[in-house]
Amino acid sequence: MARTVRSLRRTLLAPELAEVSFARRGFPPLPADSPAARLQDVPRAVVCGFEWAIEARGIEEITQRLDLLDPEQRGFGYEGATMALTVLDAMGRGHRTRDLLEGPGRPHILLAYIGIGFAMARLPRVLWGRVLPDLTGQPLHPVMSWLAVDGYGFDLAYFHTRRWVDEQRVPASHPWQGAPDYFPRAVDQGIGRALWFIHGARPERVDAAIRAFAGHRQADLWSGAGLACVFAGGCGADTFADLRRLAGRHAPELAQGAVFAARARELAGYVPQHTAVATRALTGLSVEAAVALADDSAPPGTGPGPVPAYEHWRRAIRAHFRPEVAARR
Repeated sequence: MARTVRSLRRTLLAPELAEVSFARRGFPPLPADSPAARLQDVPRAVVCGFEWAIEARGIEEITQRLDLLDPEQRGFGYEGATMALTVLDAMGRGHRTRDLLEGPGRPHILLAYIGIGFAMARLPRVLWGRVLPDLTGQPLHPVMSWLAVDGYGFDLAYFHTRRWVDEQRVPASHPWQGAPDYFPRAVDQGIGRALWFIHGARPERVDAAIRAFAGHRQADLWSGAGLACVFAGGCGADTFADLRRLAGRHAPELAQGAVFAARARELAGYVPQHTAVATRALTGLSVEAAVALADDSAPPGTGPGPVPAYEHWRRAIRAHFRPEVAARR
């Protein structure tokens, strides 16, 4: 009976592999031999992680399956697995997500938060209070839990592109971490990340898509695009350089997203070549220097207030890339 219920949840809540392909989503076509074509491996790894976790008998079985993924894609598998366990926990008040993230999923915690956001996109808002596990003691919790809202925004843009990208709809707010006014900004960061995939790692199309949004939203969109391209790749050094040029006055936001992506890759224990190339192109820093900047800029606490510690962290990183600051270095 339990397995039947899980199979039903999988059918209702997870897209099939074919549904996440760029062609099925209606995104611009990509040549099969293009580096950007590999971006489709990302949502496929997420779906695999979800399906494996929703059917697994325990954390060990989930981990054994995720270990079959290439190291470059494994974090995305943990996104999907976290999504599945979040759904199970929210619907049944379990602690599977906490067990995963306090154990083998700990190095992938930043992507796991995004997986929680994928679950939020499929759960009624009344259950959102149950989705974030108690990870007290982990250094990035709960500051980086805003990546769950980022994941929610990515999901909206990827699966409902006309509404959230073409029409630039504004999501309803929610008191995440006691900062409801910041919620739409974190959603925009996820939408910006999705634009890198929707437009197949083509900077000029990403730029045009961002320019269609209201001016006050564009900085967060650029930040999301920076995180996506550094973590997922899809092009070469010249294309990354084009993206930085097109970002213009939002280059510090682009660089901030890049720094977060470099931090996430280093934390997970595997830094692909494209991450090193993109980090250098967007920030002028090595991965090691970007990680040091992220750590040195981290806020001292998570105190209450309308501006969350997560945003204070982002501001501190962006400040490093402001022209007046860079000129003094």
